[in-house]
Amino acid sequence: MRKSSLTILGCHSSIPTSNRFNPTSQILEMNGSYFLIDCGEGTQVQLRKAKIKFSKIIHIFISHLHGDHFFGLIGLLSTFHLLGREKTVVIFAPKGLKEIINVHFKWSYTKLRYPINYIELYSNKLEKILENEKVEVFTIPLKHRIYTNGFLFKEKLSPRKLNIKEINKISSIKISDYKNLKLGNDFISTNGKIVPNSKLTLDPPKILSYAFCSDTSYHPPIIEYIKNVDLLYHESTFLKIEENRATKTGHSTANQAADIAKRAKVKKLLLGHYSNRFPNIKDFEKEAKKIFFNTESTENLKTYYL
Repeated sequence: MRKSSLTILGCHSSIPTSNRFNPTSQILEMNGSYFLIDCGEGTQVQLRKAKIKFSKIIHIFISHLHGDHFFGLIGLLSTFHLLGREKTVVIFAPKGLKEIINVHFKWSYTKLRYPINYIELYSNKLEKILENEKVEVFTIPLKHRIYTNGFLFKEKLSPRKLNIKEINKISSIKISDYKNLKLGNDFISTNGKIVPNSKLTLDPPKILSYAFCSDTSYHPPIIEYIKNVDLLYHESTFLKIEENRATKTGHSTANQAADIAKRAKVKKLLLGHYSNRFPNIKDFEKEAKKIFFNTESTENLKTYYL
């Protein structure tokens, strides 16, 4: 059964408290692939709690080089090594991360059992960075204190589904014709009669999409990139009463995130990256819902479905 889901491993900002201590990290499962998005401290512990096998993670996306978004990465890569991993890890990240990782492994005298393929990001434009037979991934240029990207994940359109009940009514259709039917072509019989594809096939499942936008100031230019996505995660570090602080630090408020969601006509908005200045994360949800009702404040280890 087709399934796409997002599990929040960490949804808080940089400074931990006794009961809020997991910074940004998420695992997206889309069309059978697992994508790790950011890797704050404690990510590998959260992966264990979420019962996600480390071996399923091939692609890792790091939005920017502030520590609360990648300080868990060295630990995770080290654990991959200790578990005997041989499969390549592909890391998409701003220039500089490769140097940081290599310095650690150099001075810890660690020679990894597996290769790492670093894809260094530097463009300030929407850019396709990954494509396979089922999924495409794009960068979303954000506005923060340092170079930062969000990421847009989109399923590819599946082939049309065969309507076997209707196909069986036409004896001249052979199994060898199925591929053309799945591609959307009409069937032409030996006597030249055309049977419309719409009669012989069913529409494929709707394309699902997910957009991750953290960290960023209120930045309306991203709206054109995330229009109509099924699920949007947009940082909401502050509430409206701290809007000046949000602007100064390159972050957003809950109502600003809701405004982006409303204008982009997304299906659902998830909030996160909460400042510990606000003890109740439901206050973020309450503020955002005044502008965009289908909003939820994320919680650690909770799974959301697209």
